[in-house]
Parts: sequence; C-alpha cells; structure tokens
Amino acid sequence: MPELGELVSKVRSKNAGPFWLTVDVFCDDSTIFERVKAGLKDDVVARLFGVDRQLLKRFDIPSLNVIKFSVPRPVVQGTGADRDMHGAGWGSLLEELQIE
Repeated sequence: MPELGELVSKVRSKNAGPFWLTVDVFCDDSTIFERVKAGLKDDVVARLFGVDRQLLKRFDIPSLNVIKFSVPRPVVQGTGADRDMHGAGWGSLLEELQIE
C-alpha cells in the first residue's frame, strides 16, 4: 500500500488560530481525490493526531480536489509548552499514512 505522500501533490499543515490546526491534502485530479477520500478514515486520522474522533473536523472539497482536517491544538499556540508554533509539523504525520 502506498503512503499518502506518494499519491498526492502536497500535504500542508498550519495554524487555524491559537486553538486549532488545519491539515490540507491536495490531490492532482478527481481520481486520486476519490481514492484518498475513501482511504482516509476519520478514526485513523483522529488516532494519528491524538484527538477524540468527535473533535476532528473533516471537509471534502471535490471542486478543488482537496481534503481538509481541522483538529484542536494539543496546547494553546505560543505557550511555553507549544513545540510547533506554526503547526507545520502535522502534515508529515499524515503523509506517512498508508492508503488502500
């Protein structure tokens, strides 16, 4: 099974305010989008990010061939415990996820 990062053109993560992170999966075309959409299970993504499934927000955007996840930050942005102030490290976690 290929990793997500091998199938898509880009996986990007960033801040969505001081309390949330967003991870965007950019697919090259609708065929890849549909495959990735079917292969990315919300329970698996929530577990990967260490969040309760109920807090994971998912947005499938077929007109752009993009899948977006929003998750609460583990700590408030900019506090002493924040190890990723810009939220840039979360996308690489998703890139390594295997997709059927």
